[in-house]
Amino acid sequence: MIQFIDVCAMKILEQVIKKMRIKRYSANTINTYVSCLKLFFKYFEKTNTEQLGKEEVMSYLEHLVKKGYSKSAQNQHINAIKFYYEKHLGYERTFYFIERPFKDQKIPVVLSKAETQRLFQAIDNLKHRTILYTIYGCGLRISELINLKMSDVDRERMCLWVRKGKGNKDRQIPMSPKLLALLERYYKSYKPEGFLINGQHGLKYSAGSIQKIVKAACKKAAIQKHVTPHTLRHSFATHLLENGTDLRCIQSILGHNDIKTTQIYTHVTSAHLNSIKNPFDDMNID
Repeated sequence: MIQFIDVCAMKILEQVIKKMRIKRYSANTINTYVSCLKLFFKYFEKTNTEQLGKEEVMSYLEHLVKKGYSKSAQNQHINAIKFYYEKHLGYERTFYFIERPFKDQKIPVVLSKAETQRLFQAIDNLKHRTILYTIYGCGLRISELINLKMSDVDRERMCLWVRKGKGNKDRQIPMSPKLLALLERYYKSYKPEGFLINGQHGLKYSAGSIQKIVKAACKKAAIQKHVTPHTLRHSFATHLLENGTDLRCIQSILGHNDIKTTQIYTHVTSAHLNSIKNPFDDMNID
C-alpha cells in the first residue's frame, strides 16, 4: 500500500536516500528503508520526529506488532529508524536504543538429492533448466542469479563471481564442470548479452518468473514440499554438508557473515539425522 506523506517528510526522505546512496547501500535496502520510513512519518505526521524519544518509537513498534507485522519486518523498521536517527540526524547510538525481537528459529525446507534430480528432470526448457541449475549448483540467492553478468563466469578457473551480493560483498564460488557444460549449451542457443540470463528486451530476468518455473517443475515432479528458488540454495548447502564439506567453506561459498547462520544446516542434514539411534529400535515389540 502506498503511504502518502507531506512535503516536509518527502524532503527528509530525499536527503535520507541521498545519504544511503553515498554510503553505497544496495537498491533493495534503500527501497526497504524508504517504505519503512514512509510508514513511520505517516504515523507521526503531526509530530516533529526529530524530537521523538524512545517511548514514542517503542509505541510505534508495538503498533506494528498489533498490525500483524512479522519479527523480520519489525527488524527492518528498526534498522530504518536507526539509520534515520543515527546516520542521517547524527544522534549518538547511546541516545537511541531499541531492543530487537528474537528471530524465529525456523529450520529451512530442503530437497533430498533424489528430489532435486526429479525437479531438474521435470524441466524441458534449456533456459529454465540453466537458471535452476545455476541457483542450485552455486548456492545463489535469486537476486544474485538475476544480476550475474557474462563476465562473471570464469571458465579458466572454473568459478563463478558474485559481485555485490548481500552486504555488498563479492565472492567466488567453485563451479561444477557439468554446470559449465550446460552454460556453454545455453550460450550457443540463446547468445545472451550483458546479463547472463536475459529477460525481455535484454533486461534482467524477473524473480517472479523464476518462482513460476520452480512451482511448475515441482508440480510436474510431484514434489509436495513448499519449494521456492531459495530452497535450492538451502538444498545445495545441506548436500555439501552431507558430502563432508567443511562448515567454514560452506559459509564462504554462501556468503554468510556469521557461522551461526550456516550451522542451521546441521539440523537438516540426513547424515546428522541418520546418526541418531532411536530408542524404539531397542524395544522387543512384534
